[in-house]
Amino acid sequence: MRKIAFIGSGSMTEAIIAGMLAGGKYQPQEIYAGNNSNQDRLSYFAREFGIHTTQSKQDLLADADIAVLAVKPKDVHAALLASRNHLQKSTLLISVAAGVHTSSLEGILRKDMAIVRAMPNTSAAVGKSATALTANRFAHDKEMDEAITLFETIGTVAMVEEDQLNAVTGLSGSGPAYIYYLAEAMEASIGVLGLEKATAKSLIVQTLIGAAEMLQRSDKSPIELRKEVTSPGGTTEAGLRVLAEYRVQEAFEACIFEAAQQSKRMGQQISQEIEDAGKTGL
Repeated sequence: MRKIAFIGSGSMTEAIIAGMLAGGKYQPQEIYAGNNSNQDRLSYFAREFGIHTTQSKQDLLADADIAVLAVKPKDVHAALLASRNHLQKSTLLISVAAGVHTSSLEGILRKDMAIVRAMPNTSAAVGKSATALTANRFAHDKEMDEAITLFETIGTVAMVEEDQLNAVTGLSGSGPAYIYYLAEAMEASIGVLGLEKATAKSLIVQTLIGAAEMLQRSDKSPIELRKEVTSPGGTTEAGLRVLAEYRVQEAFEACIFEAAQQSKRMGQQISQEIEDAGKTGL
């Protein structure tokens, strides 16, 4: 039986575990989750998913086949320092911490471990994550296959070079929030339009699902699909003209670019912290 240990019990851990179990490829008894101090959160995980939970790093990581580092980037250094003596070299470490380079993780661990960086998103909870993976030099075909198998249970997987992960973070890692923001704006219009909230939500959700399916199934570009909906002098053209006046497309481009830059800045900050810690012997 495999042992998959999650270091951290936040929303991403919850989303990944929910997706893994829903897919049926993993069983609750294979999965462990731990944190430092939030026993209520661990109790919730045990009730909701039937998995093992513990606040002991030894119990969490002993004989783990895969350890998933799922903490905030600012907490990576402390979490790995507390875990490294309990991690075996044979364990595959998967990090979902945005912006933290594999070389930074190696610097904390100080052992030749296979490391895979993953950038999923919270749509993992419904098996619809878009996940990008990259690996360090110690991760070979076996480790990559294990990582791909895990993340394919929660959606689609793409392999990228590590220097592309900041862009992935800004695009698809944070992407669900952009779509929810769009849905917020569409819902906000119902007061003006006079639609009932439940009716409007149903129409908005199905519109988003339908548009996503069209993008997935069609060979046409987004521009072509947009033009097919836009009749000269029609309602769509009138609405799009307002979006253009507010420079919404440029705003989205700037949004994604800034998110990617923030991922890069966080990685640089972590790298500097590790370098400083190394000078003090940590």
